[in-house]
Amino acid sequence: YPDTEKKVLDKINININEGEFILLIGESGCGKSTLLRQLKNEIQPYGKVFGEILYKGKNIRELDQRKSASEIGFVMQSPDYQIVTDKVWHELAFGLESLGIDSQTIRRRVSEMASFFGIQTWFRKDVSELSGGQKQLLNLAAIMCMQPDILILDEPTNHLDSSSIEWLEDYLNARKGALMMITHDRYFLDRVANRTIELDRGKLYSYDGNYSYFLEKKAERLELEAAMEEKRQKLILKELKWV
Repeated sequence: YPDTEKKVLDKINININEGEFILLIGESGCGKSTLLRQLKNEIQPYGKVFGEILYKGKNIRELDQRKSASEIGFVMQSPDYQIVTDKVWHELAFGLESLGIDSQTIRRRVSEMASFFGIQTWFRKDVSELSGGQKQLLNLAAIMCMQPDILILDEPTNHLDSSSIEWLEDYLNARKGALMMITHDRYFLDRVANRTIELDRGKLYSYDGNYSYFLEKKAERLELEAAMEEKRQKLILKELKWV
């Protein structure tokens, strides 16, 4: 971050493959959202960045705005920060209109997403009339209309009720492409994620499974680290005796 010497992220190396549904976890304030925002040029956080991020073999910083908007979808924690129009139907269509997509395709995609997420009954409403959960659903649906290759979700189930979470789960399990998300919803992440990455003190630890698998393997890792540390301390004491 600016005016600080401590690195939020240090020597990060990660590959995201098509079909992977990655759960990013870690303690609050450890840099999870900072890491996700590095994948979207328009909302990259301030601070010094070293190294590079490649998207389909190309430096992500060199992506033009159109390609970034259409292929990398990002849904923020707070729905109010992402909504840009005053009508529900227009919010669903806005991104596609900005890309110059033909009107027939726009109508089809908007109709599909409105139907899938149960938005039809408030399709013509003003955004100001919506609840927090409806705004979050609208944000999700608007990004899905773009059909991005990689989808980045920062606490996507915030504000959502159980039925809305089920709609989201069904959609994510049916879609192609890659997904990377932060969530504290244990039920949701166990059913969606097929890879778990832990961010711990600026380092990444990857586990090829859901959250339950991660808990099991992390316990094994910590046990091994404790055993290695105990062995190291015994070696130090042994060496001191010879001094």
